[in-house]
Amino acid sequence: MATQRAVILGAAGFIGSHLVDRFLGEGWDVLGVDNLVTGSRSNLAHLAREPRFDFLEQDICEPFEVAGPVAAVLNFASPASPIDYLEKPFETMHVGSIGVDRMLQLAERKGARFVLSSTSEVYGDPLEHPQRESYWGNVNPIGPRSVYDEAKRFAEAITMAYRRYRKVETRMARIFNTYGPRMRLDDGRVVPTLVGQALRGEPLTVFGDGSQTRSFCYVSDNVEGIWRLLRSGYQEPVNIGNPVEMTILDFARAVQRHVGSACPIVYRPLPQDDPRVRRPDISRARAELGWEPAVDFEEGMRLTVPWFRERVAEQR
Repeated sequence: MATQRAVILGAAGFIGSHLVDRFLGEGWDVLGVDNLVTGSRSNLAHLAREPRFDFLEQDICEPFEVAGPVAAVLNFASPASPIDYLEKPFETMHVGSIGVDRMLQLAERKGARFVLSSTSEVYGDPLEHPQRESYWGNVNPIGPRSVYDEAKRFAEAITMAYRRYRKVETRMARIFNTYGPRMRLDDGRVVPTLVGQALRGEPLTVFGDGSQTRSFCYVSDNVEGIWRLLRSGYQEPVNIGNPVEMTILDFARAVQRHVGSACPIVYRPLPQDDPRVRRPDISRARAELGWEPAVDFEEGMRLTVPWFRERVAEQR
C-alpha cells in the first residue's frame, strides 16, 4: 500500500464524511464519491480548499473510471436508515449489488484493498445474543426491511467471491448502531429521531414497549475500527460496534436527561421485523484489530446533542 490514495464511496454521508477526514488526517489523498441521494455536500464543506481531496458526484451503479493509482476502495455507499431504504428500495438493492460489483471491479483493476461496510442487519432479528460473526442470522428475505438486509447479505457474498476467485484483498465491517455529528435530523433512526423530538419539545416516540435493545457506538470509534480493519491482514467479517447494550426506553430517558426535556414518552406499534435485541460480540475485533470503543455513551451524547440542537435551530 505504498500509494496513499483512497476512493471513499458514500463520502458525503454520515460515516463516509468522517472517514474522509480520518484518511486526510493520516496523510492520504482522497477521492470522495457520492450521488447525494442521502448524503449531503454540507458534510464535506469544510474541505472545499483541501488540495488532497477531490469530490465526484456519481452513482456507483453507473460506469465510471478513476484515473491514477488507488491503494484502497471503501464502499460506504447505501441508504442506511429505514426511512431511506423503505422509500428507495430499488436504489438500496441496486447499490448493494450492482454498485458493490462495480466497485470490486475497480479495486481489482487498481490492485487496491477493498473495504465493505456491511451491517448488523445481516443478523436480522437474532436468535443468538450477543451476535458473533459466525452467526448466520434470522432474516426475513421478503419483509419490508429485506431490501436493505438482503442487499447487504448479497454484498458480503459477492465480496467473498472476489476474494476467493479473483484474489482481491477484501475486508468486511459489520457495523452496529453508530451515532454522532453529521447525522441527518430526518434520518429516521432512533438517535436523531428522539433527540430531535426532545429538542423541539415534542413527545418522544418509542415503538413497542421499548424493551428492544440497541448498542450505540460513537462515530470516532467506528472510524478507528474501520481504519484498523483496512490496515490489518484479516479478511473475515468483523463486528464494529459497542458491546454496551441498552433498551430503547432507557435510551429515550437518557435523551430527556441530556436535552433537559420534560416531554412525555409515547408508544407506537412495533414495525414488522424490528430486531428485538442487538449487541455485538467484539472478541474478534479485540483479537485481530486491537480495537474496542473508547468513547462511552455519556460522552458521546455530550458530543452529539449540540449538533442536533444547531440543526433544529436552523429549521425554526
